[in-house]
Amino acid sequence: MSPDPHDPSPRPSPLADLHEAIRRRAEEIYARNGKIPGRDLENWAQAEQEILRESTEPPTHRSAIVVKVNGTEYLGEYNPALSEGYLPGEFAKGVPVPVRFEGDKMFVKRPNGRELETIIVKKAPAGA
Repeated sequence: MSPDPHDPSPRPSPLADLHEAIRRRAEEIYARNGKIPGRDLENWAQAEQEILRESTEPPTHRSAIVVKVNGTEYLGEYNPALSEGYLPGEFAKGVPVPVRFEGDKMFVKRPNGRELETIIVKKAPAGA
């Protein structure tokens, strides 16, 4: 199936998602190791190894994200294998993010414009 030329938001290829996930992980490794210059290839190789290992491991559990909306805390679980390259840490703690709800699902708009689809597994007053 070819992309719809009239669709204003064509989806990136899985390879582009993988490349972006590796890039983000390499930046995390760079920051975590003290932002030492000259280690780009080492950081990239480590990131690539981690991401590829994570993407080939069979999902044994679902991952979760917590979002507070109007005094209510929502715990949404998502399947990492179906999250289009989402990595924990994309959202800074306390920074507002667009969220929409459909039934038992919560969609969190990511910095790249795509949505992280979750299933709401817990809803409670914030801080409870």
